[in-house]
Amino acid sequence: MSEELFFELDENENQMLKEILRRKSSLLDDIERLKEDIRDVDDEIDQIEESEDRISPQQKQLIAGKKKFNQDSKKGMAYLIECELVKNSVASVASFLFSTNGLSKTAIGDYLGERDDFNVDVLKEYVTLHDFKDKQLDIALRQFLWSFRLPGEAQKIDRMMESFASHYCSCNPGVFSNTDTCYVLSFSIIMLNTSLHNPSVRDKPSVESFISMNRGINDGKDVPSPLLTSLYNSIKKNEFKVPEDDDEITPFFNPDKEGWLLKQGGGRYKTWKRRWFVLSDNCLFYFEYTSDKEPKGIIPLENLQIREMHDQRKPNCFEIYLPDVALLQTIKCAKTDSEGRIVEGKHLTYKFSAATPKDQDQWVSCIRKSISKDPYYDMIAARKKKKQLDNGR
Repeated sequence: MSEELFFELDENENQMLKEILRRKSSLLDDIERLKEDIRDVDDEIDQIEESEDRISPQQKQLIAGKKKFNQDSKKGMAYLIECELVKNSVASVASFLFSTNGLSKTAIGDYLGERDDFNVDVLKEYVTLHDFKDKQLDIALRQFLWSFRLPGEAQKIDRMMESFASHYCSCNPGVFSNTDTCYVLSFSIIMLNTSLHNPSVRDKPSVESFISMNRGINDGKDVPSPLLTSLYNSIKKNEFKVPEDDDEITPFFNPDKEGWLLKQGGGRYKTWKRRWFVLSDNCLFYFEYTSDKEPKGIIPLENLQIREMHDQRKPNCFEIYLPDVALLQTIKCAKTDSEGRIVEGKHLTYKFSAATPKDQDQWVSCIRKSISKDPYYDMIAARKKKKQLDNGR
């Protein structure tokens, strides 16, 4: 609309035209906001559909089953068999324990150590899945003891070592006169490892004493000295270490809370994206999918606050924020960028939307309990505030 046209109209008509133009401009803004909302919804639908496509019902059951197994091996295996993820057979259960990632090595040891006939048979089958052919005894023993964590009960350890000795001798016939020799020497190796590498043991055994303590164990004869010397040197050089549980599951054995939330991004358009959140060890981890092994971001819950909030576009919202933005400009956090690099987050606040009011209340309560307090934070904050006041004078 040109300026000349306004002069050809009377005052009332000019006002009407101006109002029409104002409303047109406002309508265009509304249309842009609506387009943005549609893009957000489309993104959320894409996220949900892709997540559902990638994770089948069977995969969800497997994730739940592994979690149950890590918490209680007997109940977890019963669940896996009930869901037909594992057949109710010795071979199937042993193969699952041997080849499945994400199982607690402690839980595997507990299951293999049970004295029920079925568990004992699983143990024997599990041992045969290891290839010990042409391997020196200490190498085979390391391989075996690294696949699970030995339980603390003597009877369980005895059954496991008997099964190991039997399988090792069948893989390497002629090395020892009988399985008892292998059994005794295996325990001797474990004792040697403790004596050589435990700092509290002052008098370390020599190779001569190791050879002497194993005299006559080979069906009344001596194990060849070169073999014992080789075993001694190998243990002295490389300590037997107790295996740790897999990194991807250890922090989340028993999280304080986990579930889907919508998280508002910190970019220009403030889009909301669906993420899987796990609250554990005073940190909030979030993943793109429940099957992801690495988190997309980590928010340490240190010196933060949380509150419920109202948002016209999203229901059941809450916010994690800094208690004093003037002192700390951004929340301490880490995330991965589009290229997979770890970068520092730049959020002043984190805003979330839960599915229901009940879920909102639970998240707020759990996160509030998980927020930790650095005892030096108040001292540093007070000092910074005083400095700001002094500079402003």
